[in-house]
Amino acid sequence: MIWNAFAIALREISRNMTRAFLTVLGIFIGVASIITMVTLGEGATQAVKEQISSLGSNLLTLRPGSGFGSRGSSAGVPHFTEKDAVALGDQISSIAAIAPVNMASLSTIYGHNARISNVTGTTPIYFQINKWHLAEGRFFTEGDVRSGTAVCVIGNTVRTELFGDADPLGSKIRIGRASVEIIGLLATKGQAGMGDQDDTIIMPLSALQRRLIGKVSANDISQISISAVEGTDSIRLIDEISRIMRARRNLESNQDNDFNVFDTRQIAETLGSTTQLMTMLLTAVAAVSLLVGGIGIMNIMLVSVTERTHEIGIRLAIGASAREVLLQFLVEAMTLSCIGGIVGILLALGLCYGLAQVIKVPFHFNFQINLIAFLFSAAVGVLFGYTPARRAARLNPIDALRHE
Repeated sequence: MIWNAFAIALREISRNMTRAFLTVLGIFIGVASIITMVTLGEGATQAVKEQISSLGSNLLTLRPGSGFGSRGSSAGVPHFTEKDAVALGDQISSIAAIAPVNMASLSTIYGHNARISNVTGTTPIYFQINKWHLAEGRFFTEGDVRSGTAVCVIGNTVRTELFGDADPLGSKIRIGRASVEIIGLLATKGQAGMGDQDDTIIMPLSALQRRLIGKVSANDISQISISAVEGTDSIRLIDEISRIMRARRNLESNQDNDFNVFDTRQIAETLGSTTQLMTMLLTAVAAVSLLVGGIGIMNIMLVSVTERTHEIGIRLAIGASAREVLLQFLVEAMTLSCIGGIVGILLALGLCYGLAQVIKVPFHFNFQINLIAFLFSAAVGVLFGYTPARRAARLNPIDALRHE
């Protein structure tokens, strides 16, 4: 009986394709909108997490100042010392690696090309903490740090701006007042929330201090990069870092911290949660079109019942039960909505793939959300098709046969 009802439903739909298309328009727009919003939202969340992850492995960054923005200004706040980094690494077991960092913006010259570049002075462990990989050459070593060797590793943006397509390895560039040899080219990381990660020059901390900016004070470490042991509770680790740094900076109990800890994992979780919330809100808005589509199905089915009253009367007169008539119109309404759901899924897949390329987020086919959207479209057909179907089932056969 179900298959017979389905065949009749397809026949009735094919009789008036234009009306059927207009009927399911709201359904497939709603389904396509929901799937597109959820899929792109998941892709955006994944892209955010990947960008934050590219900054480093379980990375925490200790900086002077109470935070970001005007209230978090580091003006007048003392920087850190190399001994601060050593003390943190020795006293906290959940720190896997730690690297003191000093940064400066300096003029960089090679041949006739010149630019201002971000120069980072640090130790070799910095590359591991921040997930830097080599495209060519080598990293500098602890021996280079101890001797203050004037060598550096450059990012792809610096290479492109200064050398074009030429091989930079072995060449010497002028950074500030010193000539520095390029020994390595970093693998490309691309853009992140804080700018172009490939616009960087990294060299031994001692070389930066002695040859480029001088060492006028022990407090010449502008930040400390910290990699936590996998599975570490970052909140507890930040508390331990704060306790030790407050003691080393002689802060009284009534004084606020004059330093802050930037936790990439917390930032990733916060941004991911925000993206998911926005996705849910947009999906809820898109779901309204499904309701509009459901109302369209109900209206068209009511018109169909009116047009086919005589047919219904004949079926009832020759022995069809009210239940069979009800089932026939419910199947027809559900068929319409399911067709809309299938068209919506196909449209959404095309939209998601195309838009993912445009906004540069990963495209992941989520079978679960596609299935849910399809089942929801079918449920809309049953829900909004029930009233017209019940009206058809309750028709009096004699009155229906008299209908013109």
